[in-house]
Amino acid sequence: MRAALLEFIEGLRIALRAIWANRLRAILTTLGIIIGIVSVTAMFTTINGIERGLDRSMAMLGTNVLSVDKQPQTFDNDWWKYTNRPPITEDIADDIREKSRYAVAVAPTTGTVRDVQYQDRQLSTVFIRASTPDIAQINNLNLSAGRFFGETEQRAGRSVAIIGKEVAEALFFNETPIGKRIRVGGARFEVIGVLEEQGKFLGLVSFDNQVLMPLSAFESAFGLSQWRQISIQVKVDAAENMEAARDELTGIVRTSRQLDPMAEDNFAVNRNDSFETQISGVKGAIYGVGLFLTGLALLVGGIGVMNIMFVSVRERTREIGIRKAVGATRRAILTQFLLEAITVCLIGGLIGVAISFGVTYLINIVFTAVLSPATVALAFGICVGVGVLFGFIPAWAAARSRPIEALRYE
Repeated sequence: MRAALLEFIEGLRIALRAIWANRLRAILTTLGIIIGIVSVTAMFTTINGIERGLDRSMAMLGTNVLSVDKQPQTFDNDWWKYTNRPPITEDIADDIREKSRYAVAVAPTTGTVRDVQYQDRQLSTVFIRASTPDIAQINNLNLSAGRFFGETEQRAGRSVAIIGKEVAEALFFNETPIGKRIRVGGARFEVIGVLEEQGKFLGLVSFDNQVLMPLSAFESAFGLSQWRQISIQVKVDAAENMEAARDELTGIVRTSRQLDPMAEDNFAVNRNDSFETQISGVKGAIYGVGLFLTGLALLVGGIGVMNIMFVSVRERTREIGIRKAVGATRRAILTQFLLEAITVCLIGGLIGVAISFGVTYLINIVFTAVLSPATVALAFGICVGVGVLFGFIPAWAAARSRPIEALRYE
């Protein structure tokens, strides 16, 4: 064991000395490895970011949640069919509350986009969301200040609002928002609460750039048009009851709409976690493109490493002959050149990972990405694998060379 360790250390020392003597050549050789590592890390960071963002976003939307909508979340090109469906109305939510065995909270919701103003400060394109008090339980909403609106305020149509963290910071700076009056699209609302920071949905849409108000107050201020539909959010008591609850809701809504038993549904009961099915297609495309680019770059880089190792073996033929003449074994020579190939690849991997930190930062600006330690470890593991795979043949050729012929080489 001690002899093997000394052999390894000696081989590594010689390999590092050889690489340092030809450092520019070594760095140029690693270009393919660098591109491959950047590709594989960008692929995994994006997928990790999507998965983590999806989990966080699903938690914000609420677990065990179904929604009754005018149309399904994914549909074919027959959009006219869904457009002509009758709108979802609040009375359907009342029927669900009365008749459902699985629903623990029911909240009709709608929304629009408006400018929000406080004194001379204005914030554009803020998402205005309206619902009933049950939405707090359905979407797991927590407040950092103030309180949530109650059923009395909902029935009375009081002009009260709860604002997101971004809205609070943009309009109030260091002031306390509670009790202040803001203008939402021209209508005045009193701020009674501030939501805790929620983050972005898949790194794209901010949940903190919103104003939440009672549905009745929203109707008074903005009305409900044909293009501003209501969606009914329903929280189910347990995950194992989701499908049963979905069937139950379908029956309740059909009865509420007095549909003929043979008539087709003119509504949709959607699951929030259906986003995962849609995202899986995106992940598959990223995997496909990433693996293709990674494989191509690593193949080119590996061939470059093999080529430079053959050149290195030929340039150091006399050195190999001298080492063998003084007692170096085939294993020692093989280890030396394998370590050299692996080290060259690891240098490329180190540069690639460094670049990947910058790439991850850029991706996070427009989307979502997470560079995990497992991804970094995988990148260096790939480097070692490429070094062994493409460095073995040149190293084996060096190990099998005959001392006498090697010493004669000029």
